[in-house]
Amino acid sequence: MFCQVKYMKRLKELFIGDRNFYRMVLLVAVPIIIQNSITNLVSLLDNIMVGRVGTEQMSGVAIVNQLIMVFNICIFGCVSGAGIFGAQFYGKGDQKGVQYSFRFKVLFGMILSLGWIVVLYFFRNPLIHLFLHEGGGQAGDLETTYRYGSMYLLIMLLGLIPSALTQIYASTLRETGETVFPMKAGVVAVFTNLILDYVLIFGAGPLPAFGVQGAAAATVIARFVEFAIVAFWTHGNHKKNLFIVGAFKSMYIPKDLTVQIVKKGMPLLINETLWSLGMAMLTQCYSTRGLAVVAGLNISTTVSNLFNVVFIALGSSIAIVVGQLLGAGKLEEAVDTDRKMIFFTVASCLVIGTIMYIIAPAFPEIYNTSEDVRYLATCFIRIASACMPLHAFIHASYFTMRSGGKTGITFLFDSVYVWAVNIPLAFVLTRFTGMYIVYIYLCLQLIEFFKCAIGFVLLKKRVWVNDLV
Repeated sequence: MFCQVKYMKRLKELFIGDRNFYRMVLLVAVPIIIQNSITNLVSLLDNIMVGRVGTEQMSGVAIVNQLIMVFNICIFGCVSGAGIFGAQFYGKGDQKGVQYSFRFKVLFGMILSLGWIVVLYFFRNPLIHLFLHEGGGQAGDLETTYRYGSMYLLIMLLGLIPSALTQIYASTLRETGETVFPMKAGVVAVFTNLILDYVLIFGAGPLPAFGVQGAAAATVIARFVEFAIVAFWTHGNHKKNLFIVGAFKSMYIPKDLTVQIVKKGMPLLINETLWSLGMAMLTQCYSTRGLAVVAGLNISTTVSNLFNVVFIALGSSIAIVVGQLLGAGKLEEAVDTDRKMIFFTVASCLVIGTIMYIIAPAFPEIYNTSEDVRYLATCFIRIASACMPLHAFIHASYFTMRSGGKTGITFLFDSVYVWAVNIPLAFVLTRFTGMYIVYIYLCLQLIEFFKCAIGFVLLKKRVWVNDLV
């Protein structure tokens, strides 16, 4: 009995923090959770409004959003590579170093944005058609879906640069401990998006109903609003945001730091790009089973994103908190903090995943679509909810390794796994078997158990415990 009590006490010491620990974690995570929750809630409402117009419109928008997601995550990879150094420079008290990492984000973020605009503009036809296939449970006309998707994409291109700049500014603010204001700017932007969605999609007063074009225009306007708020506040509070003082007097970045950021950040950028392309490729594999599957996955993904905000935000918090501890040379404290944050993340997702599973059938009923689509969406949502703790652990493991600059390992752990395991399995099951799409989706989620085991081994070996600055 004594040994059992001693064992339980030891487990509590290892995985449960004190009140100050959870206060520290929540101070970082809650603003990100609130911002992401509101963003994804508005995305859900946006998706519902487009879905009320028709299935072809919803499917066309969903396909384009897969392509936009690749762009957003590519920019995220760019800013994250420099952000590893930004967080550690801030932990060390080196504001000039934070400024250099900010400049790097601006330069490379703009180059990537312009490149993506060119690609999406000139290759929109073949890219959208990749996701359009005949199949059982057909949920609309393919060419009509393409037309709506193309119209939506052309307008969305206008918002890519302000979207990238917002990521650049907001990520640097978070690395320097300012998590609340990016949240406030995000809240204003998403409510702007929501109001304009209603007005421009359905029409109001003298304004006609613009449908999917209205949805795109609302999103673009919201992107400009968010960037304007974040940029004006950052420059207007230069005494607090010391990295912005003289940030644009020149774009000089020390050569050795540039080499370091590229060396550590390039695997991260390539990883995020390949991972997002992998997610798009998985959707393309699923889409070979028909437009009903595309529509069902769109509903499921939108709903799942709303519930996933907790482990997404806690993963970002791990990168910030653990990165700062590593930069300050507090290696053992970083290990202890990381272990407790991961446990908190997974435990939270057990509760959230259970709630999501129970209420899953309610969401598809809101959409103006077929029973086939509603049934598929419910199945996909329930599978995603059951696997949420698994994905939470994988996500936390990824950000832990990233905080210590192990971007080469994260590259193998993340995108290489997707392309070497997930995509070949999806390709074979969707094209060479008659397996029902729901079971295929379940197989692709359960295969992540192997990735979870790899993450556990890497964490236990402490390969990520590094002070880079």
